[in-house]
Amino acid sequence: MSRGSRTGVLHQGPVPALVHGAVEYVVGALLIVAPFLFGFKATSATAASVVVGLALLAFTAMSALPTGLVRSISLGVHVLADVILAVLLVALPFLLGFTDEAAPTALFITLGVLHLLVTIATRFPERAADRADPTR
Repeated sequence: MSRGSRTGVLHQGPVPALVHGAVEYVVGALLIVAPFLFGFKATSATAASVVVGLALLAFTAMSALPTGLVRSISLGVHVLADVILAVLLVALPFLLGFTDEAAPTALFITLGVLHLLVTIATRFPERAADRADPTR
């Protein structure tokens, strides 16, 4: 397949990788303050929100995105982690048993779905190997 006809989903989205990284920093911060901002009653929801927020901030800072600070995690690993995080965000209210509390349940499910959509819609830069080999 020639490079010109390449239509890989992870290279064609309308959202620039810079915006993707910035959104992840905002969502990470939101998850950290959400329990206090929205008054979560469930301890498990509060703990999950803060831990996932801190993990998202750290992971984004270490990724090879334009917003990455250390850039030690490849984009492929970052995308895989984004998909796993999206599924985890949707599942956590059920796994940790805080579905009876509307605010954290709605937040986690909404952020999970939106995170998956943003990941799918992101235009990630091509790898250097792909640029060097036009037959890929």
